[in-house]
Amino acid sequence: MKVALIAEGTYPHQLGGVSVWCDQLVRGMPDHTFVLVPLVATGVEPVRWQLPPNVISVDAVPLWGPPPTVPRARSGGRGAGRPPPRRRLRGQLPRRPPARAGNRPPLRELIDILLLQPPRAQDRFAAVLREMFEYAQVASLPAALASEEAVRALTAAWRDRWPGPPSAAAPAVPTLNDAVTAMQLIEHSLRPLSHRPVEADVVHAVTNGLGILPALAARWRHGTPLIVTEHGIYLREHYLFMRRSPYRWPVKELYLRFLRRLCTLGYEEADLITPGNVYNQRWEQKLGAYPLRLRTIYNGVDPAEFPALDGEPAVPTITWAGRIDPIKDLETLLRAFSLVHREIPEARLRIFGSPPRGRESYLHRCQALAADLGVGAVTTFEGRVADIRDAYGAGQVVVLCSISEGFPYTLIEAMACGRPCVATDVGGVTEALGDTGLVVTARAPAELAWACRTLLGSAGLRRRLGAAARQRALEHFTVDRAVRAFDELYRELGAGRPLPAGPAGAPGDPAGPAAFWPDETELLGTA
Repeated sequence: MKVALIAEGTYPHQLGGVSVWCDQLVRGMPDHTFVLVPLVATGVEPVRWQLPPNVISVDAVPLWGPPPTVPRARSGGRGAGRPPPRRRLRGQLPRRPPARAGNRPPLRELIDILLLQPPRAQDRFAAVLREMFEYAQVASLPAALASEEAVRALTAAWRDRWPGPPSAAAPAVPTLNDAVTAMQLIEHSLRPLSHRPVEADVVHAVTNGLGILPALAARWRHGTPLIVTEHGIYLREHYLFMRRSPYRWPVKELYLRFLRRLCTLGYEEADLITPGNVYNQRWEQKLGAYPLRLRTIYNGVDPAEFPALDGEPAVPTITWAGRIDPIKDLETLLRAFSLVHREIPEARLRIFGSPPRGRESYLHRCQALAADLGVGAVTTFEGRVADIRDAYGAGQVVVLCSISEGFPYTLIEAMACGRPCVATDVGGVTEALGDTGLVVTARAPAELAWACRTLLGSAGLRRRLGAAARQRALEHFTVDRAVRAFDELYRELGAGRPLPAGPAGAPGDPAGPAAFWPDETELLGTA
């Protein structure tokens, strides 16, 4: 099969757990060829992975920088040369005639759907997005979205919705700058629609959200079957990100509503959704995924690459390894370690990993915090290590302190090495650890410190938990299991054999119920 693998901000331009997973998948299936379609920032990012020979192209989709040119038509079919079937969106409203260069994209309708959330809003969003795709294939969608007309349309819609001063419904009155900023975000987000749809037997989106756009384009143009795999819940992580973003409340609200509609469309259009853990599966169902299209496939490691470690450091040492990023919450780890160090003065903290390029400010913030807490001399930031086993072997205890995760490789790699772990109760962490490690509340330095002190203070407990963790990893979380599962799915979908379909009818509208969706004011604040 020819497989198009779509990712956003990860493989093959960045390191990290999702990139490791992608590389394992591609290398584990030498009989299939892969086209990589990564969403990147500018298009000049270097490829950071040595790609195997079955990767036949890397077709990057830049979200920023100069706008894309209008694609030119070319001949040729899908990977196997079959004529593409024409498929309609499930529950879609009757579609308008195909766009022509002289037509205009339905900007006001998109804005009304996002702001007013009218009846059948999700179906209407799907129809509008497809029309924008058709327009983008013959004219400049970025120019239309960045136009004065688009800004005026959003400004007028906001004014109609909130004509008065700030209130509980609108804690910040939208400004002209908000309208310009919001349309810029949507314009850059929709740039994948302006690229030529990828041709393959199967499209596998290793994300939802913006990464689903190239997959939808291939599905709309060629009828290509679609698999969606989320390692973390895309929408949830963007809510977390937006709380720290510099945008004002009106921009945050509009953009998150756009992402919510887009993620739900990704779930609706997928032939199969393969979450990496049951935690993700529950979120996806709540967000509109059909239950019978969900199939959990756990991440895995190669046992040959992670044999059991011999011995441990003589000095009480905690290690952390991963991408240095706010979502990993190293600040809580540093605060917890300062509490550990008060009771165990000889304790050390070793941090392995680096920030994504251009995002070094968080590393500097953590280094400054370590100094302020008085543990700068016993905390080392050691950068990326050539062999990740060296990071796990550097400590007596391995810590994961994230505020959001999927099914983290750091955890199952450390488990395979026989190291006892302390981890926050996020994502699939409890599914991975079971009763072989200590699980604590996220953003709780005192709890994290207690768990670390408990393990540092008992060599016998460390040995028992480490041995049990290794046994659990080897029994349940090996890479060959995951590769076999996806190999079977590619062959079934690529050959046109349908997988079990979901129940009749549309999933619940993502705007409700109120008990699940907190008010945007509560989530985002008024800044």
